[in-house]
Amino acid sequence: MFEIGQRVELSVPGSTGNVGPGYDSLGLALGHYDDLAVTVTEAGLEFELHGEGSQAVPRTAEHLVVRAMRAAFRAAGVEHLPGLRLEATNRIPHGRGMGSSASAVVAGVLAANALLPAGRALDDRQLLQVAAAMEGHPDNVAPSLYGGLVISWSGPEGYRSAPVTVHEDVMPVVAIPDYEVPTRLARSLLPATVPHHDASVNAGRTALLVEALTRRPELLLPATEDRLHQPYRASAMPPSARLMADLRERGLPAMISGAGPTVLVLAAGAAQAEATEGALAELVPAGAGAAGVSWRVLRLRVDGQGAKLEKHPQKIQG
Repeated sequence: MFEIGQRVELSVPGSTGNVGPGYDSLGLALGHYDDLAVTVTEAGLEFELHGEGSQAVPRTAEHLVVRAMRAAFRAAGVEHLPGLRLEATNRIPHGRGMGSSASAVVAGVLAANALLPAGRALDDRQLLQVAAAMEGHPDNVAPSLYGGLVISWSGPEGYRSAPVTVHEDVMPVVAIPDYEVPTRLARSLLPATVPHHDASVNAGRTALLVEALTRRPELLLPATEDRLHQPYRASAMPPSARLMADLRERGLPAMISGAGPTVLVLAAGAAQAEATEGALAELVPAGAGAAGVSWRVLRLRVDGQGAKLEKHPQKIQG
């Protein structure tokens, strides 16, 4: 079924979940990529890993990309895992709220699907189900799959997503700290219930955010106000919470990226992106800042395409 030497190459964008008020429902693809190549071998698993987190991830069948491949194969009715060589260059930082695990899952699911015979391949909806089931929610895997802003939900028919094109003026700027916050810890801090007024505010802000991201970026500051998750998670990331508040006081639409601790500003145009970089240079200067935290600042773009894949035929055996 699998052809020895067949190779798949992928570039998968990172993502930010929640996007302020859109808790577990909105995701945005970020132009910061993990690159991956998978080659079918005769037997076993081989790894050549570089970049972010490469020293910490397992070089066994427990590697997240391999696990995602196995899940996709099983969804297609294939139990046999072929020999594989995995080459990866990771740029998305781990444990920072920029979708590193979702990127790995999407890479594995798409790579496996590309290696399946045409008659066994999964369609787009099945791919989303497999990837979202592995992550436990679709709000990061969906933008890595489709690009842009993605609205996601679940129902009797499984996970669903609706991609939306983002206004060209929206420019993400991220401040990535040198500490991690486990997603499990961030979720554990959320209360079982919230005040009705806070829920109402968030519903309005989420609706406004879709308008701001697609047509009126000048509304991003009020549109990114959140009362459902960021206030409750602040105790797990005090430097990030403080930086977000300082940026918002300066009129910049800052938020915690995903479960944190990266701080994300969705700037409305180049001038505001430059103002954001200037503010960050003042608030978190190069080197270890307050509380000994170091920050890395990147100006990114919204990725509008999602994961890109190139499939190579079986190599000629000489």
